[in-house]
Amino acid sequence: MRFSAGTEDAMSSTAANSSSPLDWKFSQVFGERRPGEDVENIDVISAIEFDKSGDYLAVGDRGGRVVIFETKASKDVTSKQHLRNASEGSDDVVIQHPEYRYKTEFQSHEPEFDYLKSVEIEEKVNKLKWCTTLNGSLFMLSTNDKTIKLWKIKERKVKKVKEMDLTRSVSSESALLSESSFLSHESKSSVANGHQLEWIDNIKTNVSPSSTGYMNGENIVDGAIARCRRMFGHAHDYNINSISNNSDGETFISADDLRINLWNLEVSDQCFNIIDMKPSNMDDLTEVITSAEFHLLHCNLLAYSSSRGFIRLVDMRQSALCDRSATMLQDTESRVQKTFFTEIVASISSIKFATDGRLILSRDYMNLKLWDMRMPTSPVVTYKIHEHLRPKLCDLYNNDAIFDKFDCCISGDGNHFATGSYSNHMRIFSNGVGTEDGTTLEASRHSYRKRQQQSVSRARRSSLSNLTRGFYKQGHDASENNEFSCDLKSKLLHISWHPKTNLIACSTGNSLFMYHA
Repeated sequence: MRFSAGTEDAMSSTAANSSSPLDWKFSQVFGERRPGEDVENIDVISAIEFDKSGDYLAVGDRGGRVVIFETKASKDVTSKQHLRNASEGSDDVVIQHPEYRYKTEFQSHEPEFDYLKSVEIEEKVNKLKWCTTLNGSLFMLSTNDKTIKLWKIKERKVKKVKEMDLTRSVSSESALLSESSFLSHESKSSVANGHQLEWIDNIKTNVSPSSTGYMNGENIVDGAIARCRRMFGHAHDYNINSISNNSDGETFISADDLRINLWNLEVSDQCFNIIDMKPSNMDDLTEVITSAEFHLLHCNLLAYSSSRGFIRLVDMRQSALCDRSATMLQDTESRVQKTFFTEIVASISSIKFATDGRLILSRDYMNLKLWDMRMPTSPVVTYKIHEHLRPKLCDLYNNDAIFDKFDCCISGDGNHFATGSYSNHMRIFSNGVGTEDGTTLEASRHSYRKRQQQSVSRARRSSLSNLTRGFYKQGHDASENNEFSCDLKSKLLHISWHPKTNLIACSTGNSLFMYHA
């Protein structure tokens, strides 16, 4: 994941409806690739996450690396000036959107091999979650399929060695000792081989992200050190698909296909299993866990989704094992005709709580749905994303595209929602606007459309989240017609909304795009 930054003021969005409440414009791009340029698999972005303040943005990739961006220092001053102009009634008010720059990167995970199960564990970063900031240090959770790590990122002075000024003659040892007070006054230390150590307060920000140094097992890049404080492992038999921090600042959950565990950030060798969906006989397995999130306000509430399209709300105060006391949200009024692929496309890939704590946003393959926790029988509104692909479900299944997992996100005020689609498209909707209204953005600086290539079946991973592959593959002859109205190879899977302003970060391949409204 090698990033090169670029900014542009030109608008690169196409509104699906002229009455869209937000006017989206291109903001920044990192790692933009040229048309036709191939992207290595390890450079493909796999996770995006803003911190609570919006000052930092973390990006993980399939190579196990985490890159952190920060807002420019001038942003705060500029924003305050604009707010002051607005309060004084100035007519010349320009809203300044945040701009980001590269801060640091570190290697979060390495490839591993489970000798007991003879399984290779990928280094791919599945999820990133920011923790509470303490004493000016940044804390972050990152996870691959099996291991969760707690990272501490802190600014440090870096020592560099440079040659001493030898214009003055080097005298005897007693003379050097007599000058020790002078050297200590300048906060410099010397060594006998003609070199001295100098503290560096400000490292140049234009250093290439690939220039990484190592000192005492710590990754040092641009003056920031990322240190692994704890490792939370050996608690999941299946691949981890979600991690979520609790509002109490002390605990977090991790979820795999069948279990959800509760951890304490200070204890790495013990966790509590709070949800267990594993049946006594695996032949009776009908659904798996696909996503899990803590409530943003109440530390005792959490929600998790399943491959059958259900969302379950859990109150940890009711029972130690929470899977039997959950409130279920399900669309009982759906009038879609039951077909061969109904249960496959109903699988929920992502859920998000709104900041008011009452609404839940969910994304399945076909739709984006907004739920009210007080209305468990049907969603408040359904936004159709892939309805035009419904006649092509057979072909989508044949090339595995039907199992793509798209993220969803919700704005800080809870009034706008966004998710990804194919052809590098991002769909944005607003609360209170009809289900057919929305905005479509193409994640590109220019209106460049890559030529569609013949899709090739990829190797299938052994995960229970893909159990429907085995159930439905046999006895079904898929059509060989691969003519789609969209480019299935160009997909926008990962997306995140800035917590305090209308700015969206999304990824396609190894490129990170940002749009502001």
